[in-house]
Amino acid sequence: MIKTSPVRLSWLIAAVVVILLIVIAFWILAGGTKPETDDAFVSADSTLVAPRIYGTIAEVYVRDNQPVKAGEVMARIDDRDYRNAVLTAEANLETANAQMLSLTAQLAKQQQTILQAQAQVNADSAGISYARQSADRYKRLLQNGSGTADARDESDANLRAKLATQQSDMAAAQAAEKQVDVLKAGQAEAKAAIDLAATALAQAKLNLSYTEITAPVDGIVGQRSLRIGGYVSAGTRVLAVVPLHDAYIVANYLETQLGDVKPDQAVEIKVDALPGVVLKGKVDSISPATGVTFSPISADNATGNYTKVVQRLAVKIVLDPHQTDTNRLKVGMSVIPTINTASR
Repeated sequence: MIKTSPVRLSWLIAAVVVILLIVIAFWILAGGTKPETDDAFVSADSTLVAPRIYGTIAEVYVRDNQPVKAGEVMARIDDRDYRNAVLTAEANLETANAQMLSLTAQLAKQQQTILQAQAQVNADSAGISYARQSADRYKRLLQNGSGTADARDESDANLRAKLATQQSDMAAAQAAEKQVDVLKAGQAEAKAAIDLAATALAQAKLNLSYTEITAPVDGIVGQRSLRIGGYVSAGTRVLAVVPLHDAYIVANYLETQLGDVKPDQAVEIKVDALPGVVLKGKVDSISPATGVTFSPISADNATGNYTKVVQRLAVKIVLDPHQTDTNRLKVGMSVIPTINTASR
């Protein structure tokens, strides 16, 4: 048996203590933990595209998995019905405008009618004044014996006729003035008809613009169900646009792993489909609740046979820009992210 001298044993113990101290110091400086999970995948805020109107697909301009730019036309719905609707709306607007012009002209003409009626009333006043003087004259002549009863009666009848004519002309003048209010009310109605026709025309043009199905964002076409000749309804999903340039990682960590995890900490990401590739990112945020919290049927643990299960929280990880291999990512790919909790 080989004996170890007390001096050598002391040096060995000292060496072990030093090594332990170095490991502990490194552990403290490094932050202690680097939580990792394989329950993670690539995600992106995909946009589901649906037409705003119904109709038959006339043209399809995109293929499966084709890159598109925001505003690019991807398909077109047969627009003949919608063009006819625009023409009809334009005709209705022209009719409403013509009605307004007609009422405006009638209102201008009515002012002249009022002046004519007032002039006739003034003329009646002059005639009545002459008829009254004549009736008085024939009455005096009859009293003096110089005139006849027939002449007096005729002058009286003429005066009464003049008075009746004045009453009729005054009523006509008042009716002409009232007609102004009627025409103005017609103008208000015509203005409302113009507004309604203009709104209908704007909606018809808007519906016509909806016959072009455009890309809402930059991305890649996926889940394309558009086919020439196919009928689509408003609100029915016809394809998706996936913005892969804005892809991020959703990592479901155990709650016991997140004690030191904070936003902006560096993350190394290994992609199962890309062996040897390590992407860089950082923690963006941590979900406010566990996955089971958002499930349609929430868990009820108020039972006598409760078993504690470690829950998972989703951590959103954004990728650092200008990395060569990020354009090779696809939504749904499995990844393994490792968070450096000492890197903030």
